[in-house]
Amino acid sequence: MAQQQLCADPSEAIEFFGPKELYLKPIAKINISVTLPQLKTTGKAISNWEVMEKLRKMVKPDHFLMLRVSKSSMEFIRFEAEIETRALIKTFIARLDGKSMKLQGFPEFLKVRAAEAKLSFPSRHDWDSFFRDAQNMNEENPGERPDTIHVENLPCKWFSIDSEPDKPSELILKMAFASFIGEVRRIDIPMLDPYRHENQITGGNFRTFNFGNSLTFDAYVQFMEYIGFVKAMDALKGMKLLRKTSDGKAYTAEIKVDFDRTKHLSNKSIRRRERERQRLIELEEQRAEQKRKEKEEEERRKEEERKQKELEELERKRKKQEKLTRKKQRQQVREERRRTRREQKKMQKKIAMEERKLLVAQRKLESIRILTELLLRAKLEKQHNDLQQRILELEQEKERQIEMEEKKKAAERMRKKEMETKKARQLKRKESRLRKRLLQNWKRKQDKQKINIGESGSQDKTKMKIRSAVVKTEDASDDDTHKLQSVVSSWSQQRHWTPAEYYNWMREHYSYYSSW
Repeated sequence: MAQQQLCADPSEAIEFFGPKELYLKPIAKINISVTLPQLKTTGKAISNWEVMEKLRKMVKPDHFLMLRVSKSSMEFIRFEAEIETRALIKTFIARLDGKSMKLQGFPEFLKVRAAEAKLSFPSRHDWDSFFRDAQNMNEENPGERPDTIHVENLPCKWFSIDSEPDKPSELILKMAFASFIGEVRRIDIPMLDPYRHENQITGGNFRTFNFGNSLTFDAYVQFMEYIGFVKAMDALKGMKLLRKTSDGKAYTAEIKVDFDRTKHLSNKSIRRRERERQRLIELEEQRAEQKRKEKEEEERRKEEERKQKELEELERKRKKQEKLTRKKQRQQVREERRRTRREQKKMQKKIAMEERKLLVAQRKLESIRILTELLLRAKLEKQHNDLQQRILELEQEKERQIEMEEKKKAAERMRKKEMETKKARQLKRKESRLRKRLLQNWKRKQDKQKINIGESGSQDKTKMKIRSAVVKTEDASDDDTHKLQSVVSSWSQQRHWTPAEYYNWMREHYSYYSSW
C-alpha cells in the first residue's frame, strides 16, 4: 500500500483529471553511495542512522522526502532518496557527490557519491518482445496485445463518488483516463467484484479484496487503440499521483504502472470470469437455498421442540398448580390456626392491657394524691420559710436602719464637734489677734500715760490693773498663754457664755479700749 505524503511544491504537476483535482507529478529520486572504511577493531559497527543524519545535514536547507537504505555491505551503504522536485536533483547531487563525512569514533573520512536514480519502468522494447515471444496470444483480440495497463496503489478516496467516499468508482476512473489519454474500451477494478475473493477460495487465479481494510486499489485500463496505450505508458512513466484539497494543501501517492501480462481484459478472461461469476452466483444461490432449507428444518425442529416444551410446560404448570392448591389449602389451615391463636393472644393481650391500664390509672391516682399532699406540704413549708425569711429580713432591715441612724447621729455629732472645734480655733485666732492689738494699744497708752501723769485715781487703778495684766501676758511663755486662755475660758464658762457671746464681749471691750 502506497503512503500518501504532503507535497510542499506542486509546481511541476501536470493536470490529470480536473474535476477531482488530480495531477501527475514527476518522481525525483537519487542514489547515494557511502564508501565505508575498513574496520580494524572487531565489535565496532557503523550506524546507518548516523550516516543518514549526516546526509540530511549535508543537503540543508533542503530536505529529503524519503531516505532509506537500499543495499548495505562491508564496503559501502547505498541509499535511495526522494526529493521534492526534479529541479533540485542537480542541487542535491552537487551538495553530495564527491563530498566526505566524518563519523564519531572513526578517524577516516567516508566518501559520498550521488547520482540520479533510474526508475524501474517497462519500455516499448519490453512489451513488444513480450507479446512477440508470448504463446497463446493473438494480436487481433483485445487484451492479448499491448493495449491494457495495470495500475496499482491508487487511493480509493481520490476516485470515489460523494455517496460512497470509501469505494472507488469505475466511471470516475474511466473519465480520468479518457480525458487525459484517449478513448477507453474497458475498465476493471477487481476490488469492486465481491466474487473475486470467493473465486480465489475455490481455486481461481484472482486476488483478494476487502473494503474494510484497504485504502488503495488496483485497476486495469484497456484502450481502444495502441496509440492510447503508448501515450498512457509514456505519460505515467516516472510519475506519481497528486491531489489538491480544498484547504490548499497537496498530497502525493506513488503508483505502480505496468502493461498487462495476464490477458486480464481479453474476451476469454472476461467470459471465464463471467462464467466463474455465474457459477459463484449459482453456488451462492445453492448455498442460500441450502441455508433456507436448513433454516426451515431448524425452524420446524424448533417448532416441534417448542410444542413439546409447551406440553411439558403445561404439564409442569398443572402439577405445579395442583401442588400450589394443596399447599394453599395447607396454608389456609395453618393460617386459620394461626389466626385463632392470634385472636386468643390478642384477647389475652387486650385483657392484660385493660388490667394494666386500670393499674396504671390507680397508680396515677395515688401518685396524684401523694403529689398533691407533697405539694401542699411543700407549699406550707415554703410559706413558713418565706414568713421566717420575711421576719428575718425585716429585723435585718430594722437593724440596718438603727445602725444607719446611729451612724447618722454619730456623723452629726462628729460634724458638730468639728464645727465647734473649728469655731474654737477661729475664736482662738481672733483672741490672739485681739490680744496683740490690746498689747499694742496698751503700749501706746503707756507712752501717753508717761506724759499725762495727772489723771484721776480711778483711771490709775484701772491702768495699773491693765498694766499688770499686760505685763503678765508679755512675760508669760507659751504655756502661760495657754493657761491664760484656759482661765478666760473658765471665766466665760462661770458666766455661762458661749464662744459667740464671749466674742461679742471682746468686740465691745476692744472697741472701748480702742476709743480709750
